[in-house]
This record gives sequence, C-alpha cells and structure tokens, in this order.
Amino acid sequence: KFDDPAFRHLFHDKIAFNRTFAEHLNREWMVVEEGNAAELEAFATRLGTIVTKTPMGQAGTGVRRYHAADITDWRRFHGELLERGELLIEQVIVQHDDLAAVCPGTVNTTRVTAFFDGEKTHILAVAQKFGRGAVSDQMTYGGFYTMLDDDGRAKSAGYDSHGHVHEKHPDSGFPIAEFQLPLFDQVVAFVDTVARVVPQIQYVGWDIVVT
Repeated sequence: KFDDPAFRHLFHDKIAFNRTFAEHLNREWMVVEEGNAAELEAFATRLGTIVTKTPMGQAGTGVRRYHAADITDWRRFHGELLERGELLIEQVIVQHDDLAAVCPGTVNTTRVTAFFDGEKTHILAVAQKFGRGAVSDQMTYGGFYTMLDDDGRAKSAGYDSHGHVHEKHPDSGFPIAEFQLPLFDQVVAFVDTVARVVPQIQYVGWDIVVT
C-alpha cells in the first residue's frame, strides 16, 4: 500500500540499491562485468577480503566471502563469479567493537523498520541481529535476533526461527539481554536521512551496521 511498485526494484536489486544510495553506503563496491577481471583483481587485492552478492538474493542467500590470498587465477575466478551471478563485490565492513564483542566473525546488522510519512520518519521497531561466524547474520546461517527499546538496549534474550532462546551468545557467551547498541541516536538520524532518498518507498526495513 505504501511502497510504489515503480520504485520497488531499487530495493530488491542490490546493485540498483547501491547506485541509488551510493553516498550513504560508506563502503567501497564494484560490479563484475565482462572484461573487467583485472579491475576485480586490483579491487580484491587492495582490500584483502571481499564479499560477493547476487543482485536479487534475500535472507542472506547468494552472499559469499573470499580472501584475495586464496585466489591464484583471477581470470578464472572472474568467470566463475559471472557464471554464478555473484556480480556485486563489496568491501568488508569493520563493525563497532561493542558488536564484535558479541560475535566477531559476522557483521551484525541492526534492522530498523521505519515509515516515512512524507515529512517525518517514524521508527516502528528495531531488531539487533547476531551471527554465528558465517558471512551473514541471517537465520539461514544460524543467526538470531533480539528486539531493542527506544534507547537501543536489548529487551530480552535472543530468538531464532527454530524456537531456540539464546540467553547468551552460543559462541562468545555474551548475555544478550545486556546488549546496548552504540551510537543509537546516530542510527536513528541516519535512518531519517536515507528514508528521504526514495520517498515513494515509505515502509522499509533498513539493515544498518554500526561501525
């Protein structure tokens, strides 16, 4: 009802999203295309580790992590990415120490569900997701979440889609109910900024990483 179908592709297609929100991404990225194997090699070698994504993946599917030191044939690697449709290449995000203290092996995203009414951005719900060391914090990779209150503090233990309750993070032992998202005020302000980029899409669940 609130998301104009003519603009939804900007959020479904990850490459279109990156182009639309380029100034707000705060990370480097490139697109794999025919003939740019050398560009891919230079990009990955400079960064050391890269994350690849299929443009239309969801729930963490189509996301992989590669280390440049493990790749010996860049032309072949480039061709394999094209074949698998892993066309979006992104810089690895270095998350805030408070997030890394819970799960250092995964970038832990904050899902901020917001509604932009044309003048004001309303925060409807905030969920903090935690991974288990995989490339994604989604539940398909073993991740779970906890809801945050209006000050960015966890309301309870963590939960996943398999009926498990996580009082503590299974790997780090961090008590989930004691988690406080750092820079919460800046997160809220950031959501207000990005919510105005495509005002035709009013209802969005934004995934943000505090760095």
